[in-house]
Amino acid sequence: MSDLSALSPQTNPAQSNQPLLQVDHLRIEIPNRRGTLVAVDDVSFHINEGEVLGVVGESGAGKSLTGAAVIGLLEPPCHIAGGQIQLDGRRIDNLSYEKMRRIRGREIGMVFQDPLTSLNPLYTIGRQLTETILTHTDLNEKGARARAIELLEEVGIPAAAQRIDQYPHQFSGGMRQRVVIALALCINPRLIIADEPTTALDVSIQAQIIALLKRLCREHGAAVMLVTHDMGVIAETADRVAVMYAGRIVEIGPVDDVVLRAQHPYTAGLMGSIPLVGHDVEDLAQIDGAMPRLNAIPRGCAFNPRCPRAFDRCRQERPDLQPVGATQAACWLFDKGVRSGTDG
Repeated sequence: MSDLSALSPQTNPAQSNQPLLQVDHLRIEIPNRRGTLVAVDDVSFHINEGEVLGVVGESGAGKSLTGAAVIGLLEPPCHIAGGQIQLDGRRIDNLSYEKMRRIRGREIGMVFQDPLTSLNPLYTIGRQLTETILTHTDLNEKGARARAIELLEEVGIPAAAQRIDQYPHQFSGGMRQRVVIALALCINPRLIIADEPTTALDVSIQAQIIALLKRLCREHGAAVMLVTHDMGVIAETADRVAVMYAGRIVEIGPVDDVVLRAQHPYTAGLMGSIPLVGHDVEDLAQIDGAMPRLNAIPRGCAFNPRCPRAFDRCRQERPDLQPVGATQAACWLFDKGVRSGTDG
């Protein structure tokens, strides 16, 4: 593999102990004719270099909007209304479009759910890869093409030297997703945002893409924010996981602790709905009801209408994250002021 270390931003030794990505009190609003909807409310997390953070939750939880905010691709009228986002200690949420575009190309890579939305059907795979490489490096046409072929081989595209001149429609869904991953890795980014990267693929291809992401991130040393609704993907891929509900993080911690020892009732419900290999159960657990609409988020804990353990305080005050063993959970059950016998 060619040495592209000169293309990657240099890390300041004085900053080596800080997280690569730091999101603090992020708030995303959507104004409409009837007022303003809060889609993401006071979300904070970090990702260290080389770490995979899984962000999981039902549709509408705010996880994809959080990822879009990090890479500066929120679609109007969505906008960041509060908080800040830092990449390696530099604030990036308040940058101009041009400055953010340069960071997005060189330091942050993107892998989206549907590769057809990431690939231009009118251009060959090779043209799309080489144009990205030429834009952000000092390589010439010949060097960029060689690098593009190398990337296609690295992500498992057979006969890459021949297929580089084919168009997206000539690739299967799984192969297109591999091409998108190659695009994301073009410039050796330090952070990759992967938004539902396996949803459109069948199970066997999903496993291949998960293994590929893990291997490439390990070899390239990139940090990953993996956005998905699939806890199976999280369990296989992530180091830590953040569980989102109604625009907030309700639990965050090491993946084994969250998967095997979930603390928040919502996380426990998600875990209980997953069938386990080798365990015979007649009925899987389910969470009654549905996530509230943005214009109808209840007072107190947003999960309280669906929570089997809710009590009066849950219906009045919204809890913040607090330490619970190896994880943090936003639940009044773990507040030191809660006494036994208060469950409703």
